[in-house]
Amino acid sequence: MRDLLRARMKSTLRRIAPWFAFILHRSLLATWRVEFHESPAFQSARRNGEPIVFAHWHGDELGLVFLLPYYKSCAMVSTSEDGSIMAKVVELYGAKVSRGSSTRGGVSALRGLLRLARDGWSPSVAVDGPKGPRHRAKPGVFELAKLTGGRIYPLVADCDRGWVFRKSWNQAYLPKPGARVCIHVGDPLPLLNKDVDAHDVGLAQSLEAALTNAKRHARSLIECPADSVS
Repeated sequence: MRDLLRARMKSTLRRIAPWFAFILHRSLLATWRVEFHESPAFQSARRNGEPIVFAHWHGDELGLVFLLPYYKSCAMVSTSEDGSIMAKVVELYGAKVSRGSSTRGGVSALRGLLRLARDGWSPSVAVDGPKGPRHRAKPGVFELAKLTGGRIYPLVADCDRGWVFRKSWNQAYLPKPGARVCIHVGDPLPLLNKDVDAHDVGLAQSLEAALTNAKRHARSLIECPADSVS
């Protein structure tokens, strides 16, 4: 009887956890001062309806998740228990999800993203997942770019104050109430043709550099007075 009650309680918590997380995130979002800084190349690509693939670091998700419907972007989310919560939050925000990671269900997740891309969604990939090493790009995003014909755009978020989850491998953070949040989309990597090797170390290094530079730019904007940034 005790085991049955424990199982029912666990099942109930699993059902309500995503709703609690969504309501908490939306409540915080309502207080954030969000600024968008997009490269001219990205703005042009959006106007022209060009295929786009977003690349971001693990750890930035909580500062980026609300953007998915704004950019009509779909996300790859792991099949873990934490991933189930994030997947539901993404869906509650009105975006699409493909479940899987580079270590579990990667092929089916990639196929799911490709189907969504054909329907006009822009895939967004945490390129150093699912368990690191932190800030080391993996080949999946390059395969995705080759198959969709989209350029890879570095997407980052930063804030002037937030809670950092120090015990997590990715140092995830959540902006605090009233935080100034900067969203930056940088210049794209060159278009990849189908002959490019997705495992090319040089490709990974180029993307890592692009994301590092985008993060530095976002940090520099955060450190400027808000009324001095156009």
